[in-house]
Amino acid sequence: MKMSLLSLTSAVLLVGAGAFATSAQAQQSFGYPQAYLGGDAMFWSLDPDRGPSRDDVGLRLRGGAQFNDYFALEGHLGTGGSDGGADLDHLAGAYAKGIFPVAPEVRLYGLAGFTEVEVSNNRESDFSYGGGAEMDVAPNLSVNADYMRYLDKSDYTFDAASVGLRYRF
Repeated sequence: MKMSLLSLTSAVLLVGAGAFATSAQAQQSFGYPQAYLGGDAMFWSLDPDRGPSRDDVGLRLRGGAQFNDYFALEGHLGTGGSDGGADLDHLAGAYAKGIFPVAPEVRLYGLAGFTEVEVSNNRESDFSYGGGAEMDVAPNLSVNADYMRYLDKSDYTFDAASVGLRYRF
């Protein structure tokens, strides 16, 4: 499962890179597929059923390809933050992204996929889901905020709220 998750994440990032290479030509003619890359501050929380939760701030890199106004594939890579013995070594995931345009400059979205998270050398993977919103501030630049449940295990959860920027190519 771990190897297939990393392969899936790599495939999503390669699709995004391929879409980036062709997006300039496609954008002039059709607009899609449209590659994008973003960076976020990620406020994560490891919340065990027993004992205190662990919270800190890390960084997350997002990239993907949007295929039309309503659907994209997205990958997340994250790291950073340490709270009392809980160190976020890495986070890697691949997601399908459903998009709901509220206005020409504002979109709501939902994400669903799989994530591998390594905290203090303990590696787990799980189905992940979340939602967020983004708003254009320039023709190719938007601000975004989202909330993800990356892991939902029987004895703990790993969640993150993120805010950042996204650039469309």
